[in-house]
Amino acid sequence: MMKSKLIGEYLDELFKEPKCELNYNKDYELLMAIVLSAQSTDKRVNMCTEILYKKYNSLIKIMEAPIEDIRKIIRPIGSFNKKSGYLKDIARILIERYNGVVPTNREALESFPGVGRKTVNVFLSEYYNIPAIAVDTHVERISKRLNLANKKDNVKVVEQKLMKKFPKKDWAKRHLQLVLFGRYYCKAVKPSCDGCKLQNICKEEKRKKL
Repeated sequence: MMKSKLIGEYLDELFKEPKCELNYNKDYELLMAIVLSAQSTDKRVNMCTEILYKKYNSLIKIMEAPIEDIRKIIRPIGSFNKKSGYLKDIARILIERYNGVVPTNREALESFPGVGRKTVNVFLSEYYNIPAIAVDTHVERISKRLNLANKKDNVKVVEQKLMKKFPKKDWAKRHLQLVLFGRYYCKAVKPSCDGCKLQNICKEEKRKKL
């Protein structure tokens, strides 16, 4: 059996219907939550956005909110000084250029402050169901452990290799599954290897046996 097929079947077994763990109700809420999640956890982001989106429940209110108050709300999240500015700028750009609707155009999205390729991939695949694979720390780690990518590959190369390994129709699902697999099973420290059906192709497992 092909390695990618084996991995895909195991991911389907563990996470039949994977869900994004960031909470949101509107397109801009998801985009902003993804921006906030950089160097943070979804759980911590959800705690902050629950307060933020309730107090400032529209793009105009976020744009006009005192930046000191946004900083205070998102303080538990890393880089809160920069990210508070990102949120206000994103709100302003969406209002001034896009009638308050987050665009689907990749180049347009990547021009937003605080928004890079990974953020765009997560947003497009989650909100608009556009096939994409976002490579975060979990996806990168697992891809290299399972020999889907080489140790020295950068995130763009990892993304390209994953796109070749898995059918396009499964990209969004595989991204979510790999994130959840890395978050709850194949963790950076003390991964749960016992019972894992991918041990025979895992570099981490082979390293431990040396």
